[in-house]
Amino acid sequence: MASTIKRTTKSGQIFYEIQVSRGRGRSKLTKRWYPPDGWSKRAIDRELAKVTAEFERQADSGEVISRAEQQEQELQQKREAAQILTLREYGETVFMPAKTVTVAENSRCSFQSNLDNHIYPALGDLKMPDITPANISALLLSIQSQGRAHATVVKVYTVLNTLFKMAYLNDAIEKNPMDKVPRPKPRKGEIQNEVEAYTVEEVRRILDGLEQEPLKWRVFLRLLIDTGIRRGECCALQWKNIDFKAGTIAICGNLCYTPHKGVYLDTPKSGKSRTIDVDPSVLKLLRQHQNEQAASCISQWVFTQEGKPDVMNPQTPTRYFQRFSKRYGIEDFHPHKLRHTFASIAITNGADVASVSEKLGHSDKAVTLRMYTHADQESIKRAGDIFREALKAGQD
Repeated sequence: MASTIKRTTKSGQIFYEIQVSRGRGRSKLTKRWYPPDGWSKRAIDRELAKVTAEFERQADSGEVISRAEQQEQELQQKREAAQILTLREYGETVFMPAKTVTVAENSRCSFQSNLDNHIYPALGDLKMPDITPANISALLLSIQSQGRAHATVVKVYTVLNTLFKMAYLNDAIEKNPMDKVPRPKPRKGEIQNEVEAYTVEEVRRILDGLEQEPLKWRVFLRLLIDTGIRRGECCALQWKNIDFKAGTIAICGNLCYTPHKGVYLDTPKSGKSRTIDVDPSVLKLLRQHQNEQAASCISQWVFTQEGKPDVMNPQTPTRYFQRFSKRYGIEDFHPHKLRHTFASIAITNGADVASVSEKLGHSDKAVTLRMYTHADQESIKRAGDIFREALKAGQD
């Protein structure tokens, strides 16, 4: 049954609201019709009758439905589509395209690697609604039983958790199986090493070895040791970022590499630039390096490929560190360990966490405390001495 009501908008424009009642339990359908300017009442009545009759026909045939019914139809279509999609199909057509837009390239590459190497081989051919908590738990236990590091198992768990959460929030599945899958715990007897850092004596050994190395690498390692910056941030340095007069360096970029994208310049991990101080002896080495580089090429980059103006691949330092480790007997020598070392030595020798956090480029000071505070035997003893001295002072 259709009816019409003459109404007026806030701006004074006349329109007719057409309503079609569909019986008890179903909402009315409504439509607006605006008569053209200058039409006579007879012309309006004649056209309105036609529009009303057509709208009633569309409502009776189901060609027109309410907004709530449309949303329910879309939801049902998503559910039906998910029943067809396997986990691999959902990952390739929905999940990873979304991640490509929302996460950094390194993170995207890590997600894809875990899907290809661990998740797709085990669960990829199962349809999304058919995957159970037991399926997922079995996969995680299988990875653990292969002797994989706990960090690897946690990464796989994180990818699965993110994927199924997206599917659930998008109404692709009615329930999230990850709700019943606990975060993996380390295997019994598996030792969780604390973040490692070198002692002051070990750093001195590294510095002694550096005296025998090419100037470019002396500069590179001294920057990592003196400032705690990331490998990619060091590789991304440009000469314009260095203020020799003020003795500071602006950290404005992070050079990255993935097989999919190659070498590319990104923002620092925190998403914002920062300015840090540099030791005068390091600045002196930088000036020498600049002059040496200019003799073979002119480049905007501080660290370039040998004899070329092109920026150095951020993977190159890792290979150099391996060779350095063998030459001088430095155990487990890699760029990020020097970052741990900078923070640990600074904090255990009295530097405040806020300042160290700012220099490292952390967005949260808690990260600095949790990841980089390394208490060596000397600092542990000093903590005990401070406590005992405080007790003695209270007795006086």
